[in-house]
Amino acid sequence: MGDITPRFGNMKALLGLVAGAGASYGIYKLISFKRNKKNATGENPGVKGSQQSEVKIQPGSLLARVSGLDVICPRPADTASGDIIHQSPDNLEPQHLKMLLSCLKTSNNPTDRCRILLTLGNSAAFTVNQNLIREFEGIHIIAGFLSDPAPEVRVQTLNALNNLCMNIQNQEQIKVYVPQVLELIEMSPVNSDLQLGALRLLTNLSVTDKHQHLLKESVTLLLSLLVVSNEALQVQTLKVLVNLSSNPDMMDDIVQAQAPASVVLLFDERTAPAVLLRLLTFAGNLKAWRPSAQVADELRRKQDCLFRVMLDESSQLHGRLLQLLSHPDGDIQAQVARILT
Repeated sequence: MGDITPRFGNMKALLGLVAGAGASYGIYKLISFKRNKKNATGENPGVKGSQQSEVKIQPGSLLARVSGLDVICPRPADTASGDIIHQSPDNLEPQHLKMLLSCLKTSNNPTDRCRILLTLGNSAAFTVNQNLIREFEGIHIIAGFLSDPAPEVRVQTLNALNNLCMNIQNQEQIKVYVPQVLELIEMSPVNSDLQLGALRLLTNLSVTDKHQHLLKESVTLLLSLLVVSNEALQVQTLKVLVNLSSNPDMMDDIVQAQAPASVVLLFDERTAPAVLLRLLTFAGNLKAWRPSAQVADELRRKQDCLFRVMLDESSQLHGRLLQLLSHPDGDIQAQVARILT
């Protein structure tokens, strides 16, 4: 495994000084916001320059609250809409898809862009349309709107890419936008549709182990989000974490990721069953990992890493698992018993 070096040098000190899950997540976002960001998409000639600008810090996000930076509020969307092709998604012909993509590239109206993206996303539920959109260079056209100034357009962009991602060949093109998708999670308001849409896309992209390595440095972000989000976002975050932890090749990166100590507090009978079941699946995957004595000793010296929080003998997890043996949900009881045996 070699030397274990944290992704952010001062994360350990900051997380140790500030108590509370919300504060830890806010500090994570402050630190990650300072790093140099690279545009993974390159230049899309069909998207105007304003749509290629950096994602703005959204009002209501934890970053906006703790950073003291000026927040740029989005302008109200223009209510006028252009001509949109109205067809049932399963009745769209190839020329319709071409026309929609052409309209999307030239539209100046956020409402029109949302409608076009919604139509394209619905059409992408069908395999034939998934292939056609890829062949028409539609994936890159659609992904160009991940940086659209209108949040609602970015949400529809994520939804369209999510459906397109069900196609293995499409994943090869969509994977290059993972850094932008992670950036949207970091910079968007907590519990927003943007975060939920981004996590759904990452869930589909991480179902197989082919592209999971692209998320190995995002584990701290996911764990930090897990302890401050609502039930819907927790479930989606855990789907990604369960996918990643199912791959033994990802385990070294997962266990050394820095994690808020409060993640253990989620192992509680008051946690929503849908969240707790997935959390226990994640914990079971971690428990199945067997490090060498040398690696375990090295991880024990990293106070804030996930190994210390959930796997080390000093962790509170074991005691909390014992308490969950009396949980009223039989599935949860069975999952806990499997972990403890």
